[in-house]
Order: sequence, then C-alpha cells, then structure tokens
Amino acid sequence: MTQKRLLQIVIAIIGLIPVAAGMLGGLHGLAMLGYWGDAAVDSHFRYLSGLLLAIGVAYWTTIPDIERQGARISLLTLIVVTGGFFRAIGMLMDGSPGPAMTGALIVELVVAPVIYLWQLRVARDASGAASIDAPKMDVGPAAR
Repeated sequence: MTQKRLLQIVIAIIGLIPVAAGMLGGLHGLAMLGYWGDAAVDSHFRYLSGLLLAIGVAYWTTIPDIERQGARISLLTLIVVTGGFFRAIGMLMDGSPGPAMTGALIVELVVAPVIYLWQLRVARDASGAASIDAPKMDVGPAAR
C-alpha cells in the first residue's frame, strides 16, 4: 500500500472523530455532557460543535487528491493545534476533565501535526515522481 493511500485511509478514519463529536454536540448540546439549564452556554457549545463537524468534513474533502492539499491541511492543522493549545492551558489551570478530553488533546497536538508532516511527504513524493517522469527540456540561456 502506498503512503498516499495509507494517509487517505487514516484521514478518513480520523475525520470520524470531529464529525461524530460535532454532530452529537450540535444535536444534543450540553445535555450530552450531563449539563442543563444555561441557554447561552448551550448555544455556544452547539456552535463550536458545528465548527468541529466542519473541520472533520474539511479533512475529508482532502482525501481524493491529498498530494495537492497542502494549503488546506496546513490551515486545518493550524486550527486544530490552536484549539489543542488552549485546551492544554485549560487542563494545566483546571486539571484534566477526563480521558476523552485527554485523548482529544493528543489528537490535536500530536496526530494533527503528524498528518500535516505526512501530507508534506506524500506531496514531495508525488512531485518528485512527476519530475522524474517528465521529459527534460533545455530552455536555453535566455530563460535561465
């Protein structure tokens, strides 16, 4: 199996996490965490859940031509790592909210950057293969 194909499979699977969590949070609000009563906090939670779902879908849109999706993967990595950074600050200040959030933090600060680096490698390999297969042409001294 090629690195490209393996990366596509990993993104398809990893993308399930934000899509599922975002869908559950968006549909159930804070009740999914056992909290009720504060409409403003619930509204904000549902909004952020929608963003989480969109992040997962955005990752999925990179799958077909992953070797050409460097800019999108870079932006998604920045978004996810930034969120993870602030989650980590909260955990340092308030303690761990449990294993699910610790797992999320690992995905945000480890898995997302690994996917970014992996995509760079796949893109480099694809461009190297393209340049190896391309015929060499002398463009003359004026174009150099």
